[in-house]
Order: sequence, then C-alpha cells, then structure tokens
Amino acid sequence: MLTLQFVSNEELKNLSSYAKLQKILNIVKDDKIVVLEGKLKKEEEVELIRLTMEEVDDNFRGIELQVWDSSKKERSFFENLRLKLASILVPEFNEGFTIIGPANIVKEIKKDPSKIQLVTQNSKKKKNGRK
Repeated sequence: MLTLQFVSNEELKNLSSYAKLQKILNIVKDDKIVVLEGKLKKEEEVELIRLTMEEVDDNFRGIELQVWDSSKKERSFFENLRLKLASILVPEFNEGFTIIGPANIVKEIKKDPSKIQLVTQNSKKKKNGRK
C-alpha cells in the first residue's frame, strides 16, 4: 500500500530545523511519502541529505527528494510584486511544495515546468518476516 502524508507549514513552524528534519525523516523511514507544504531552506535540504546518509542501512536505503517551486513560472509584474510582498510580510511564506519519499518505494520523481510525476515501486522491505 502506498501512503502519502501531507505535512503543513503550520505543523512545522515552531520546530527547530533539526526537529523538523527528524520529523520528516521519521515519517519517510515508516515507508510513507511526505508531501510538504512549501520548501525547505537550502541548508535544511543539505542537512536532511546528511542525516539520511547517516541512517542508511539494510532496511533504509535513503530518500528521493524533489521540490516544486511554483515561483519559477512566468507571472505578470503585479503578481510578482504581490508574492514578493507576501514573502516579506510573512517570512515563512514559500510557494511550492516538496516531495520526500523512501528510496525503496520511490523509483523516480520526474519534474518539468508544468507537472511532477511520482513513479513508485513495490517495497522489498520485510516487516515481521513478511514481504
């Protein structure tokens, strides 16, 4: 069974970067795909990858990560101005979303300017002696 877990900015906003990353990593290690509202900071992405590499073993093969940054699409001058103002007034405002999934389930995340495709495979991870 494929499980997506949506995580809102509200759920993470009062956590430290480390606690936020641990929460995300714990969800992924439970064989769930996280759809995160917004984007991680670049430093948080790097730290998430570092933490993941420390956790890799026979049962956890790592993560696949893709960021959808909707602010990259073409907009009118006024729309860009509105979004820039929103990000100044609300610092945690970041347009887009992030998909993070376990490498044993997520085969590939394809991204082009208009869509993201998540390609999955059956998990070969054994739980309680069962496949």
